[in-house]
Formats: sequence, structure tokens, C-alpha cells
Amino acid sequence: MPTKKNNEFKIGEVVVYPKHGVGEIIKTESMEIAKIKTKFYVVKMEQSKLTIRVPLDKQREVGLRKISSKKIIEQVFSVLKLKPKIRRIMWSRRAQEYDAKIYSGDPIKIAEVIRDLFRKNSQPEQSYSERQMFQAALERLAREVAAVEKTDYFQATEKIENTLYNK
Repeated sequence: MPTKKNNEFKIGEVVVYPKHGVGEIIKTESMEIAKIKTKFYVVKMEQSKLTIRVPLDKQREVGLRKISSKKIIEQVFSVLKLKPKIRRIMWSRRAQEYDAKIYSGDPIKIAEVIRDLFRKNSQPEQSYSERQMFQAALERLAREVAAVEKTDYFQATEKIENTLYNK
């Protein structure tokens, strides 16, 4: 096996692909495309039954990264405990900002979206698109929390929701 460089991942390693979430590197493979031989990481995305091939030379560009440290996950829970930031701008603009945060793959930014979109039962009803966005962010974050804490998606979701309800 070749020596591991700082930016290389091992087979079996759990990683985050910002546009799709948490996955596992199942192998590397070489393919020839337009007479150019390229090596790829083959990443199996657990939640969407999707397999993604990431060219080794494009991993930084697409944002492929190791899962967060326990310290970052602690920061995530600190963010979830903060008061929501309510911005008085049109929903379409906020939705764009939330989307950008979710697809950044940054767990802190995803936690901000969850915190800002969370509603207790006693609070005013959310629109369909707000609920959809909240669910997307919650799923993305719960999968990374589960991977870091070596638990499952449902336990991670429950931990996040308990943090939100008990602040």
C-alpha cells in the first residue's frame, strides 16, 4: 500500500462530501476518461444509497473531508443552545443563505440553520419550505454526529432535538 499523504483517505474511512453528507470510502479505482487515466475515491453515501466517484485530484475542490472531531461536535451543541437569529429579510433570501450553509458541509453552519429554523409546538407554524429545509439540515447534521459519536442516526437526531427543546 502506498504511503499515506496528508490529504489521502483510507479505504473504510468515514468522510463528508458537502453536497451529499456522510459516506464511506469503499475503494479507489482508476478509470480512463477521454484518454486521460484518473484515480477516484469511490464513496458510498449511506443515506441516499448513492455511490459517488471523486477524482483524487479534485477532492479539495469538492470539499471532501474527514468527519468532524468530538471538539467540533461539542461546538455544534453549543450553537444549538443559543437563541435563534431571526433576520427580517424575505424568505427567499434567507432560504438561499440556509441552503448555502447546509451544502457547505460545515457542521457549525448546519447547526445554525437548525437553531434558526427550530420551532417548539407553542410557536407559530412554519411554512412547508421551512420545515423541509429544517429536516434536510437535521438529517445532515445527525448523520455526522452519529458517525463521530459512533451511535446511530436516530439516537443522534434525538440528542439534537433534546438539545433544542431543553434550551
